Amino acid sequence: MEFNILYTINSLHNEILDKIMILITSLGNSGFIWILIAIILTLKEKTRKCGILMLVSMFIGVIIGNIFIKNLVARQRPCWIDENIKLLIKCPKDYSFPSGHTMASFAASTIIWLYNKKIGIITICLSFLIAFSRMYLFVHFPTDVIAGMLLGIAIALLVYYSYKKFERYQIEKKKS
Repeated sequence: MEFNILYTINSLHNEILDKIMILITSLGNSGFIWILIAIILTLKEKTRKCGILMLVSMFIGVIIGNIFIKNLVARQRPCWIDENIKLLIKCPKDYSFPSGHTMASFAASTIIWLYNKKIGIITICLSFLIAFSRMYLFVHFPTDVIAGMLLGIAIALLVYYSYKKFERYQIEKKKS
């Protein structure tokens, strides 16, 4: 069934969309766009917490998703299984589940959304585009992307609410 979804997505290929999807996916390479945004946010005192929590969330995602789960599940990528599909990007060497691009994108954009709903909606839309690009480019299955999305959101929520609890604890500690 997942291959059917990928083949349907593959039928959308055209010259313009191919270039757009390559560009979109490259924004997520090694979490590039999100790390850049996080660093920029840490430079201003007003947005520093948001930037730091983005970096923490993505770091935890790398450990849990990319290092632990990917190697535990060891799922082959669709481009490894069906080599007849012409790839527009270099075939990744690591395992497929969960999608690291998607996980980092949703971890970062969820943190942004928790701090600023308007900008957060924009970054969540970019996260969906990055996630879709991974299927469009035939390097992830739909369940890889869904798992990456859910894991990224869960990590971001855990980091954010843990930090908020720590902040409340610090305030109460100062009062006593």
